[in-house]
Amino acid sequence: MKETLLLNSTLTTLVENKKYNSIKDILLTMNPVDIAEIFGAVPEQTLSILFRLLPQDQAAETFAEMDSDQQQALIEAFSDKELKEVVNELCADDAADLVDDMPANVVKRILRQADPEMRRMINELLKYPEDTAGSIMTPEFVRLRPDMTVDQAIRSIRRTGLEKETINECYITDAKSCLTGTVSIRTLIVSGADEMIRDIMDENVLYVDVKEDQEQVALMFDKYNLMVLPVVDTEMHLVGIITVDDVLDVLKKETTEDMEIMAAMMPSDRPYIKTSVVELWKNRIPWLLILMVSATVTGFIITSFEDALAAYVVLTAYIPMLMDTGGNSGSQASVTVIRALSLHELEFKDMFRVIWKEARVALLCGITLAAVNFAKLMVFDRLGATVALVICCTLMVTVFVAKLTGCMLPMLAKRLNFDPAVMASPFITTIVDALSLLIYFRFATIFLGI
Repeated sequence: MKETLLLNSTLTTLVENKKYNSIKDILLTMNPVDIAEIFGAVPEQTLSILFRLLPQDQAAETFAEMDSDQQQALIEAFSDKELKEVVNELCADDAADLVDDMPANVVKRILRQADPEMRRMINELLKYPEDTAGSIMTPEFVRLRPDMTVDQAIRSIRRTGLEKETINECYITDAKSCLTGTVSIRTLIVSGADEMIRDIMDENVLYVDVKEDQEQVALMFDKYNLMVLPVVDTEMHLVGIITVDDVLDVLKKETTEDMEIMAAMMPSDRPYIKTSVVELWKNRIPWLLILMVSATVTGFIITSFEDALAAYVVLTAYIPMLMDTGGNSGSQASVTVIRALSLHELEFKDMFRVIWKEARVALLCGITLAAVNFAKLMVFDRLGATVALVICCTLMVTVFVAKLTGCMLPMLAKRLNFDPAVMASPFITTIVDALSLLIYFRFATIFLGI
């Protein structure tokens, strides 16, 4: 971060002094990702000056890495000629993402400047639903025929390879464009020039359907250690490929989304620093309202047992401890299960195994906490044995119930096709708070006769 700020300051100074050659020398040595990060911190009026100093290929790569707000600012500053150069240098999937993020008036201008082939690929990608394999694939891949020789294949790659997303893996299709096999560039290099592609290709191809959920695609990349994965339609026509860099973006997005849901927030696609106060308010207030209203149940329970609290005022002092411990116990179980569900380590059929495991964990935790708390109540708080017993029995049962609730609700949510992350800490805590009070006052009624 310090290096970024220092470099940003240096570039701004060089722009002010019109030392453009020095700026170009610095930028040429940098990775497009780092350049995009630097550009994210420069003033808008300086951004277009710096961007125009980049060579065409580096400019397109940098543009693809920038935030949508910066991309829009640059597009508005571009001439039609400059926009045409940048758009047509982008990878098709990056161009589709750009169009998807821009307002309608900007989209029209982008499509007007895109070459016919680029425009066709953009429209093809945009027809697929969001969060599917089709929405993150690129149609720019190396396609070979099974009747080619190795020499013909290599010459074909030399002609078109620079325009493709990757050439590490080449795809063999038949006359109907159906996927029949793959061959790596390594295999091509070490094979004889006259060997036929059909003889050296791998016919055991991993592929994904164009409508498959992007999270499932990411799991396939993780399971099989893939760098690239072909995408086919229902008739096995090869329509594109997904590369690992796009999958990393998916994982980042899905992880962020789960974290926001678990914190009782509506997911947002925009970076925090770029999100307005009003948008953050809109994302956070719905769940806060729901949780606030549901928390009134807790107040109703306390009001219903106010006579018991009046008779034993000391019971009031331990309500926060019981509610907090129950909430924390439920959160531990829910977070563990939600994580296991997201990694597909658990399925709904495992519910009884999970309940049995969490029940034993809850019993051990409950007994330990109750024993320590009983000693503390007797030695330090000097409570009577009966009152201490009420508190400790409540603590033990609350921990038990909280952990079972915390493990069961995410699995039930998964079964009902809801995101298990919804059943996270805030939601679990609200439920357990009410349950802990009911348990507390029930034990007080039994042991203290109130």
